[in-house]
Amino acid sequence: MSVAKLGDFEEIKLEKEDGVATLTLYRPEKMNAFTGKMMQELIEAFDITDADDDVKVVIVTGHGERAFCAGADLSSGAKTFDYDARAKDGEAGRSQEVDVQRDGGGRVTLRIFESLKPVIGAINGAAVGIGVTMQLPMDIRIASDNARFGFVFNRRGINPEAASSWFLPRLVGISQALEWCYTGRVFPAAEALAGGLVSEVVPQADLMKRAKELASEIAENTAPVSNALTRQMMWRMLGASHPMDAHIVDSAAIYERGRSPDAKEGVMSFLEKRPAKYTVSVSEGMPTFFPWWEEEEFEWISKT
Repeated sequence: MSVAKLGDFEEIKLEKEDGVATLTLYRPEKMNAFTGKMMQELIEAFDITDADDDVKVVIVTGHGERAFCAGADLSSGAKTFDYDARAKDGEAGRSQEVDVQRDGGGRVTLRIFESLKPVIGAINGAAVGIGVTMQLPMDIRIASDNARFGFVFNRRGINPEAASSWFLPRLVGISQALEWCYTGRVFPAAEALAGGLVSEVVPQADLMKRAKELASEIAENTAPVSNALTRQMMWRMLGASHPMDAHIVDSAAIYERGRSPDAKEGVMSFLEKRPAKYTVSVSEGMPTFFPWWEEEEFEWISKT
């Protein structure tokens, strides 16, 4: 199958091959630094992959070997994080009041959180600030041996963003999360592996090969609807107050999926010792109870 271009973007690239979409952060001259335009394009890219039933898995990586994403573009100088000032200058994506109030990194991580397709982060170099926090809602993160990570916010006089105060402690534990954020230091891939931020470190030359191996194993052997359900069940139960919450959703899911053509195909392909061919699409085959949660609304915190 040939590589197909998805969407028309300026600061990212989105391509599809053999059921796997590869999303590449693409600002070569700026070490793939994050901008308002990149935020908008990332959100649109995940809208595209969710709607495309041919996409079974999404890989996110950065262009080149130096950086995954070097954090926010600091070219605005002292007003980089002063969004009121930047909105007055008419910057794209900052003209509406809600955009000024809402953290752009958080808009990206929440969109990745909502993805119906598994997401693999292939971290190919420096990943600091939003470059590391955007990884947190990705399901599997692997790093090249030259990758570097840094939750540098407190060194810039701001604070962790992109909903990382929710994601990071759940992934690595509260003490590790706070140590990395308090110090704001940049640390190597080996420490990210030891701390649980990534699951694997491979040589730079093997990074995309390994990411595609993982993606292909998912795409070729598992049911897309099962993956979409599993992804949301796992992530959303991180905030559940009791295992009964999981039991309720598990029961509804196994009941409906158990009657589906996918379940029959899964059993028969196993008994007949042949590869399974799952035909139920995410766009048409999600269970009747999905989604089972109420959508959260953004509300600006104000003290009056």
